[in-house]
Amino acid sequence: MEVNYAVGAAAQPPSTVSSTSGTLGGHLARRLVQIGVNDVFSVPGDFNLTLLDHLIAEPSLNLIGCCNELNAGYAADGYARAKGVGACVVTFTVGGLSVLNAIAGAYSEGLPVICIVGGPNSNDYGTNRILHHTIGLPDFTQELQCFRTVTCFQAVVNNLEDAHEQIDTAISTALKESKPVYISISCNLPAIPHPTFSREPVPFFLPPISSNPLGLEAAVDETAKLLNKAVKPVIVAGCKLRVAKAQKAFLEFANASGYPIAIMPSAKGLVPEHHPNFIGTYWGAVSTNFVGEIVESADAYIFVGPIFNDYSSVGYSLLIKKEKLVNVQPNRVTVGNGPSLGWVFMADFLSALAKKLKKNSTALENYQRIFVPSGVPLKYEKDEPLRVNILFKHIQEMLSGDTAVIAETGDSWFNCQKLRLPENCGYEFQMQYGSIGWSVGATLGYAQAAKDKRVIACIGDGSFQVSYNACPLFVNALTGYKLYLDLNI
Repeated sequence: MEVNYAVGAAAQPPSTVSSTSGTLGGHLARRLVQIGVNDVFSVPGDFNLTLLDHLIAEPSLNLIGCCNELNAGYAADGYARAKGVGACVVTFTVGGLSVLNAIAGAYSEGLPVICIVGGPNSNDYGTNRILHHTIGLPDFTQELQCFRTVTCFQAVVNNLEDAHEQIDTAISTALKESKPVYISISCNLPAIPHPTFSREPVPFFLPPISSNPLGLEAAVDETAKLLNKAVKPVIVAGCKLRVAKAQKAFLEFANASGYPIAIMPSAKGLVPEHHPNFIGTYWGAVSTNFVGEIVESADAYIFVGPIFNDYSSVGYSLLIKKEKLVNVQPNRVTVGNGPSLGWVFMADFLSALAKKLKKNSTALENYQRIFVPSGVPLKYEKDEPLRVNILFKHIQEMLSGDTAVIAETGDSWFNCQKLRLPENCGYEFQMQYGSIGWSVGATLGYAQAAKDKRVIACIGDGSFQVSYNACPLFVNALTGYKLYLDLNI
């Protein structure tokens, strides 16, 4: 994933992208291009039509129309997974409340999605007027109140004086927090020239965050003490590796340690499965064969970015003991029953810890000693009903570094967990929120962002019907180089 903004370096000269000059709409279009958004998913409505005209006028921006707001939000989610940031544009309240479910899912997954809503005319604020597309009250804040719980920043732009500041703050907050933001823009403002938009916007500069040196040192010392005295320690990767942008540091730590690497189910695709120390998915009683035994029999385990919810813990049944656990979160490390140290960032911590560990391959050798390769599915006979194991044998053979798998909620979660991902093969699913139908729109967004990938979408028939009928562009977008597989067999 690549986002085109300056981080911890001198800001570059203003970009040369062109658009309708001197207007709020032109400024927003240029900002989206600057951060790496080249495709915006939208549903036109009377409150956002003028804004959409300005987005269309931006040569580097492609407006993709969707048939409803939920799918536009799902597509922005999928786009953000591949590109690092996504955006969608809908209309006031009737559109905003429709896209809300998709934005909540993006929030749960730590994805920066810029949700832009065409809002009421700025002259209607404070007039006690009742507007269409609302529930019939003169209060325009219903939509805003709903978005407050599923976004990390909300901007209501109903005047031009501070529009520049509000838009820039919202976008930069999304990038810093890796969460969705909400921007409401009054429908009469996008085309009005204003001096604050008269020049090309200066690119974003996001200062790098660094750990508290004393806290980092203490966390590393305590963790190294626990792990270095262990006989058979293991590593388990969690889904917050993505949010913490710590995948490179994770591999540095894994290579230095020699420990076996397991993943929680929600972290599939975040750790290279071709790594020689990779052993599979730790999911309690339904783990990959022999992985549960290795993890739960370890005398120390370091979980990097875990979420222990009822899904990932199989109903809170994991046989994990706190005194043996090092829990590494994006900005906090907790060592067993000992200290919990904040303002210690995951990438800093893993890189520093790698330098303090003794190499220990005991647990990996134990795994290799008990491991028995999976059996080969029986050959498919003519006219025999297709079995899931035969189907996934063929899907496995299709995977390469040029493919990506999108796994829908339900059976596809479990079946796709068994796939072994080749180097550079993408993998995405929505385990925390688990919204059925998510993968249809997300496939459209991911495919649009990752044009070099052949996307294999594994979707149950019920989930497909939830979103497909409202998103016929899905098939057109995927024709010729994408694959849909119905797994409800």
